[in-house]
Amino acid sequence: MNNTNPTVWSTLQAVDAPRLIDYYVETFGFVLAARHDDGDTVAHAELLWPEGSGGLMLGTHKPGGEWSRQPGTAGTYVVTTDPDALYERVTARGADVTRPLADTDYGSREFGVRDPEGNLWSFGTYPGASAP
Repeated sequence: MNNTNPTVWSTLQAVDAPRLIDYYVETFGFVLAARHDDGDTVAHAELLWPEGSGGLMLGTHKPGGEWSRQPGTAGTYVVTTDPDALYERVTARGADVTRPLADTDYGSREFGVRDPEGNLWSFGTYPGASAP
């Protein structure tokens, strides 16, 4: 498959989806690719990671909905080629750092952040294991 669009998406729901979208764009550097509002709520939004083929979809939390999950309970790892610059960016914007930038024993350089709704994010150089 030779496709430049992501084929795996993380999905999140947010109490304040417009605010969380702005946070991901301004603080982490995601790129807003699509947003569909439904009145005061975000029905669907897509954000792309500028360094690769990953993305996330999110919308306003709708308790009791078919795809309903509690906001603030997700955890996501994002590969970055320059964790030092990204760490500088997120700390300059007042992010809630849960794990300071450091080298790991498995060869990654990474850090952790909690977003305004409580989701955990880890950014680092570890690209994952190679396909068998």
